[in-house]
Amino acid sequence: MTLRVEHELHERRKGRNYGLGLILAGFIAIVFGLTVVKVLQLGDTAEFERFDHVARPQIIPEEGAGE
Repeated sequence: MTLRVEHELHERRKGRNYGLGLILAGFIAIVFGLTVVKVLQLGDTAEFERFDHVARPQIIPEEGAGE
């Protein structure tokens, strides 16, 4: 049963990896937060469905159809 002593280089790499992981997690949190805010601003799910910048007449309600 031998004990391996880690080299000092491994410790520095581990620290950099943790730092990079935190940066990536922060970036993912920012993108997720912006997505949530954008979806909540749209409000109605029908508005969210129409938010693809393409005119699709089949999803636009016709006048008098809901009465």
